[in-house]
Amino acid sequence: MVTNLVYAEFDATKAEAFADQLLNILNAGGLALMVSIGHRAHLFDVMAHLPPSTSQQIADAAQLQERYVREWLNALTVGRMVDYDAVNRTYHLPAEYAAFLTRAAGTDNIATFAQHVSSMSIVEDAILQCFSAGGGVPYSEFKRFHEVMAEDSGQTIVSALEEHILPIVPGLMERLQTGIDVLDLGCGSGRALNKLAKLFPNSRFTGYDLSPEPIATATAEAQAHGLTNVEFRVQDAAQIQDVECYDLITTFDAIHDQAHPDIVLRNIYNALRMDGGTYLMQDIRATTEVSGNLDHPLAPFLYTVSCMHCMTVSLAAGGMGLGTMWGREKAMEMLQAAGFQSIELKELPHDIMNDYYVIQKGVA
Repeated sequence: MVTNLVYAEFDATKAEAFADQLLNILNAGGLALMVSIGHRAHLFDVMAHLPPSTSQQIADAAQLQERYVREWLNALTVGRMVDYDAVNRTYHLPAEYAAFLTRAAGTDNIATFAQHVSSMSIVEDAILQCFSAGGGVPYSEFKRFHEVMAEDSGQTIVSALEEHILPIVPGLMERLQTGIDVLDLGCGSGRALNKLAKLFPNSRFTGYDLSPEPIATATAEAQAHGLTNVEFRVQDAAQIQDVECYDLITTFDAIHDQAHPDIVLRNIYNALRMDGGTYLMQDIRATTEVSGNLDHPLAPFLYTVSCMHCMTVSLAAGGMGLGTMWGREKAMEMLQAAGFQSIELKELPHDIMNDYYVIQKGVA
């Protein structure tokens, strides 16, 4: 540790402002964990329908232990996220806050994403070791990853498929209704693909994912709903041998995690049919150069996700370690290197986190 440093210039105002920033970070970090717990315990959903209530009344309504609920409520009270009446000792979640903290809020529910903070903290020791030894932390070490990502995807992607995402590809809805072959790479728990299979019974859907656990979940859901036009397979996207088999290939928040994204993109190119083959890629909105992300509203969070998950799982497999914030410029470069020439970038008003790339095979 370096001590007794003497600075030629020391801006006391700047130092004080930074100390305040650090205090805010500590408080925000604690609140992020409380928001995650509130989401997982359905406390926000319960409080949204209650008048000002005591901690016991809230605990009873949520069927939870009062002592824990009270401490949670107090954390949110001093964090200015819950209103407190000291005379009656009642707590209340304002409707203006519930609009961003409850499942009823749909795509506006930010509490869903707070779960990433707690799920990433599980691997802090392993990540710290990588700082010294290199390598990465594999998917298997992230105990709640697939569960959290399924909820994340369900809120951001699955709920928006019909109204927002599919319409950005001209004529795609009509083609799906008539019947085409579709592949989703990195399908996870299959929520998006199972929804598409329900919506478009004349089309045929295949989902690939590297992990057996989410594939089992996806298959079970398809069987539970009697879907016969969808199948799921455990498959490394870098190893697929499909040639001109699909009319549409989708990847949702999947490419930057890959060990070998360059190979995966080339495999996608090869697997698309030359006549009308379309690739729809959703990935994180960012620029490749960090200076372009200084005003990004989620940049600190997303770089943290990259360091604590996306980059490290790629490196654990001996991969490129592309990272969450690979950015538009790198994405365009890699898509073109894979053979794609017609690439159109789309932004959706409901989604501040992602970009959507509409890519046609064989079109200059």
